[in-house]
This record gives sequence, C-alpha cells and structure tokens, in this order.
Amino acid sequence: MKEINPVALFRLSVLGGLVSPEQLARGDLQKGIRELAQREYAIPNSGRRMLGEKTIQAWYYAWRKGGFDALVPKVRVDRGQSKLSAAVQEAILAAKRENPRRSINQIERLMVAAGVAPEQSLARSSVHRLLQQNGLSQMRGSASLPEERRSFTAEFAGTIWYGDVMHGPRVAIKGQLRKTYLVSLIDDASRLVAHSAFCLGETALDIEGVLKQALLRRGCPSRIIVDNGAAYRAATLQGVCARLGVHLIFCKPYSPEGKGKLERWHRTCRDAFLSELDERRITDLADLNARLWAWLEQVYHQTPHAGLNGLTPLARYQRDLPRIRTLGAKAAQLDELFLHRVQRFVRKDGTVSYLGQRFEVPYELSGNTVHLVVDPHAARVVGVEDGAGVSLGQATPLDLLANINRTRRKPEPVVELAPTRSGPNLVELAHAKYHALGLPTKKED
Repeated sequence: MKEINPVALFRLSVLGGLVSPEQLARGDLQKGIRELAQREYAIPNSGRRMLGEKTIQAWYYAWRKGGFDALVPKVRVDRGQSKLSAAVQEAILAAKRENPRRSINQIERLMVAAGVAPEQSLARSSVHRLLQQNGLSQMRGSASLPEERRSFTAEFAGTIWYGDVMHGPRVAIKGQLRKTYLVSLIDDASRLVAHSAFCLGETALDIEGVLKQALLRRGCPSRIIVDNGAAYRAATLQGVCARLGVHLIFCKPYSPEGKGKLERWHRTCRDAFLSELDERRITDLADLNARLWAWLEQVYHQTPHAGLNGLTPLARYQRDLPRIRTLGAKAAQLDELFLHRVQRFVRKDGTVSYLGQRFEVPYELSGNTVHLVVDPHAARVVGVEDGAGVSLGQATPLDLLANINRTRRKPEPVVELAPTRSGPNLVELAHAKYHALGLPTKKED
C-alpha cells in the first residue's frame, strides 16, 4: 500500500471543514481561511507555528483541482543545484565559517559591500539552501543560547493541573477487543490525580468527561496545562474552561519537558498498575476503570512521594484544602456548562436529527436553522436555542405511533368581509348603461 505523505496529510488536516462540504456558501471560504490563519499549528519540519492566508488558500485550490495528491509537496527539478556562481558560493561559505553567528541578511550585506555580488542579486532562499547543504544553516556561537528550562513546583495544590493521554490496554467491548486511552489530570503541587479514566478514544468529549469528574472531586484549578493536540484545542473544551475561569495553557509542540510530572505519573501507572493488571479478569471498560480507581485511592494516593519530602499525594493535597477553589454556585450549573450546541435544520414535519435519532421541536421552527442543546455524554437532547442562545422550546424524541392519534393544530379560518364601496363601480355603470336604467341620483332634501 502506498505510504501517505505526512506533509500532504498535515495540509489536509489544516483545511479541515473547508473540504468537507461539496460547495461552500458565498463568503464562507475567505471567512474560513481567515479563521484558520489565526490558529497555531505543529508544522512538520518547521519551527514556525502560524500559516498565511495565501498559503492556506493555495492548498485549498490545489485540493479542489487534484485532490489529496495535489497537496504532496513538489520536488524541485533543480534540487541540489545552486544558481549562484562558484565564486559567490565560495565567498558565502567562507563568510559563514569565519563567523557562524552571521545571519543570511548579514551575509547578503557583506557580499554586496565586498563587491562579490550586485545589490539585490542574492535570493534568501538560494543562500539558505547553500548553507543548509553544507551544514552551516544553524546560528552558532555564544550569542545563540539554548532555550532556558527550569524545574518548578506550584506553591499550593489546586493552582496548576496537567492533562494528557496515555495508551492503555485492550478490553472486550461487545465481543471485540478495543484499544483504550488513559485520560488524566494531575495536580502539580501534590502529584494527586484529580481524576483519571480509561476511554475508548482521546477526543475532546473524552477529555471533557474526565475534567467534569475532576472538578466535582477536587475543586477548580487556576490553570490547566495541556499539549497542543486538536482535542485540547476544541472550542467546547476551551469554552468550559473560560466559563469556569480556568486558564487553559498549551505546551509548545514537541516539548514534553513542559509536562515532566505527568510523564512521571504515566511511568508510575505503567510500572505499578498496568504491570500488575491481570487482563484476563477484565470484563469491560467499566471493570478496568473500577480497578484503576481502587488502585489510585488505596495505593497511589497513599504512597509517600520522594518529591514531596516523604508526604503522600493525598496528605499534601489535604494540607492546602482551605486554599482550594471550590465550584461554589457553579456546582449546580456544572451539567449545563458542559452542554454542547449543534446546528440543525428543522424539516417541514418539525423534526431534527441527532446521532441517528429524530426529535420533534416546536412546529413554528419548520424551515429554520436552530441550535440543539445536547448532553453529549448522555446522548440526550435538552432543548432548542437560536444563535443568540435564547431558548426556543423543548426537543422530544419522535414517536411515530403516538402521532397517529395526535390532534393536529389547524390554521384559524380567515373570514373575509364584504368590502364597503362608496365610489363609482364599473360593473354597476355598465349594467345601468346597457339596460338604460339610468344612474341613481342623490336624493334632494
């Protein structure tokens, strides 16, 4: 099977929703491109994190013209060959070797000042490729310092949580073995696991489910540090954190050092839990999680930690209980905070679809686009809203049998009153003239 080009795959992932519909509505393309250009990406083989609108637009039209294959980078015909003369190449390489700290701009200015090349004759790309081919493209020297990283620990529990996903064992689901993923949130100061659960995926919905339980069990943190994956960047997850006053921070791509404590927790989980797990005893996902939670409370949270001066994670966490930020009044609204809004078109029969099921909404909404308010964790539709978040009524599961005997609402009959006429009437005038009856005259007083 032909190997999928990773760069083309990345470009397709950037285009995302732009390539899903068969035809975009007028103005949606530029709006979508503008939104994509404002995001950050883990760009393959590049230190950059942003993309220009023209770049995304070029990828879109390339995909429209040639599909996935058109997104594969084209190999230059003159690859490995430089258009610079041998004398200019030698001078550029000598200048870089003489002072490795020289940038391309500095080398260009030096070549022009020394009379080696005319002004504006050196393309940056040509100089960069030449230096790269000779292993001289990196800035070197004492002025080019490595990125500074220092170990730190939050002063109090509940200040910083870390979130990440680890691959778990396979479990039997409806007679088939399914891969699991361990989604975890761990407190920085105490190393206490706010909540952790094995899920069948690593989507935003799985992460939101773990976050919801962590908030109920351990209060509300000030910050949550996560990786740069698409699941953590989901608008629904960011919206939940924003409404709770939690600052969601994304780690720099390809920098796992930013979550060292969570990586250490994963190693402990593999060495102390998964290695002891007898998978033959696991009947389903709930059974696997029941063992995980028992081990967390009875073993992990009760074991002294070297990084906590011999305290257990639970004891260290409990020491800061007076400082933990509780949900307060938002605890009663927590379910509502995790609801999703999905856009749907109301059919002529007053129904909409969600997860393969049809729901009836107020019949007056027929032919309109609405937002279904859904509980994605329970696959339940709560109600209907307009674009501004104003409730438009309830959504109930469609019952076709009950609708047979349901009394339909009929429109009120329109009663048309005979018009009152006071001026001349063509029909009466014609009738009078034809029959020579003469027109009635105003009665004299």
